Amino acid sequence: MSQSKFSNLRLSADLLGNLETLGYEAMTPIQAKALPFILEGHDLIGQAKTGSGKTAAFALGLLSSLKPEQYLVQSLVLCPTRELADQVAKQIRKLARAIPNIKVLTLCGGVPMGPQIGSLESGAHIVVGTPGRIEDHLRRGRLNLKKVNTLVLDEADRMLEMGFQDTLEKIIEQVPKGRQTLLFSATYPKEIKSIAKRFMNEPELVQLESSHDDSSIQQHFYQIETKEQRFDALCILLLEHNPQSSLIFCNTKREAQELADKLKQKNFSVAALHGDLDQRDRDQTLIRFSNKSVAVLVATDVAARGLDIDSVDAVINYHIAQENEVHTHRIGRTGRAGAAGCAYALYNSKEQYKVAQLGLYLDRDILPEQLPSRVLLNKIPTQAAMATLKIDGGKKQKIRPGDILGALTGENGIAGSEVGKIDIGENWSYVAVSRDKTKAALRKLGEGKLKGKSFRVRRL
Repeated sequence: MSQSKFSNLRLSADLLGNLETLGYEAMTPIQAKALPFILEGHDLIGQAKTGSGKTAAFALGLLSSLKPEQYLVQSLVLCPTRELADQVAKQIRKLARAIPNIKVLTLCGGVPMGPQIGSLESGAHIVVGTPGRIEDHLRRGRLNLKKVNTLVLDEADRMLEMGFQDTLEKIIEQVPKGRQTLLFSATYPKEIKSIAKRFMNEPELVQLESSHDDSSIQQHFYQIETKEQRFDALCILLLEHNPQSSLIFCNTKREAQELADKLKQKNFSVAALHGDLDQRDRDQTLIRFSNKSVAVLVATDVAARGLDIDSVDAVINYHIAQENEVHTHRIGRTGRAGAAGCAYALYNSKEQYKVAQLGLYLDRDILPEQLPSRVLLNKIPTQAAMATLKIDGGKKQKIRPGDILGALTGENGIAGSEVGKIDIGENWSYVAVSRDKTKAALRKLGEGKLKGKSFRVRRL
């Protein structure tokens, strides 16, 4: 255990003190293996799943080499999606709290360019962004990477799957060759090896198994044949087990949206998450699912990778994943931190060969089970426990979570136990409230004031 203490590392007293304040007691396996190499300045390839603690590993590394007095971009972190970039930037800011005047800038697509241009003009130490938007700023001469000493490629395999290889190469070519390069990936395909060979200097390889204990996940497989049987089987499983939060995986964007629409017609509390949604809809969908206002999320693998979502009660593979490693990543969304989890998979005879390959990969015999009774299809789906309210005011209006909680629970308000997760954005805020207290919460916020002002409030 002593070997896994952060205090054994060559970290500054400020960083160590902040880690203690944040409750970081011992390193995760990926941190214990990777951080010594990172702090010594080596290039590194880290193979680890989401939730392994890899963000803190590379964040502590780039913060250790940062020179706050030099107001230049010294570290660049590339992520496949805006959601992951936002999550990574938030984690870096948290770890950097003990270092004065550190600016972390997020540059992602799907949001207006204007504010990003203004932020770039005022400078930054660390830039976290998506490849497309970073390349755009580089092409227009707004972003200077000539002083970058640490380059991080996070979820590199997913960026390649999304078609960013050419974009990545153009960006990397604009970063000094003497930099440190840290590449993190859940899988290790040949394209990753190619990038490592071309752009990395004798990288150390740290490989880690899944960050969750597979033994805590009960896997069940059901063989069906027709589309109708597949949909009925899904409904039966949802109605039988009644999970508070379930994540359903489809292989294509079209399948995900069509399935979500069909479930909605059957009165399930459901939302879809895929690449065809605009950024506002993606953000709101994630907020509603994470705060328990939506019980079922139907997603594609690309959309669901790297999301800041706690462990879900159940994962359902509506179709078998194309790759065995993707299956492992999917089911890893449940059964985290020692909690019990359930994973279900549906397949037909045409997908039998995938199931056979998966059995070899998992080193287990996969036998189809009997579905619960079809009588369950007469059951009414349970609705989500919470509802989400949107307030047209946020950080720029100086609104804090305590202001919203106080407004809801003041005189003749609702109980604090009936208020859930609160998310504050730049010009908006979201608050989850118990579903049966929605009208009371709307009335309380609508009639009252926040920071002495009235704000528009509505239910999503």
